[in-house]
Amino acid sequence: MDSNELTSVAAARAEELPGSARENPFGPEWDVYKVRGRVFLLLPVDGTGRVTLKSHPDDAVALRETFADIVPGYHMNKKHWITLNPGPSLEEGLVTELVTESYLLVVEKLPRAQRPVDPALFGQRGD
Repeated sequence: MDSNELTSVAAARAEELPGSARENPFGPEWDVYKVRGRVFLLLPVDGTGRVTLKSHPDDAVALRETFADIVPGYHMNKKHWITLNPGPSLEEGLVTELVTESYLLVVEKLPRAQRPVDPALFGQRGD
């Protein structure tokens, strides 16, 4: 995937997730996607095409070992965040899945009353 395609796919998936909101808390250089005020996706608006998202620590290690274009989270906790760089090892389905997983990791940490979806059931009906 090239840089435009990678950020477009990630942003499109983030925007369709329930309760997701795009903000620019770090200035216009970053599009930050949050659910109920908690970050799950960061997109720098600098042309690099980097996509930074939350990942379960075990999954993060496996993803970095499997995909050349997945590295530790850029400017984030390297255990809980990964960065996707444009490159041939990434496909649209994987990017969509990783954005969804990042979102669900954040949602499951929210108090039940604040959750826009039930993370255990989300996606089972084609969400």
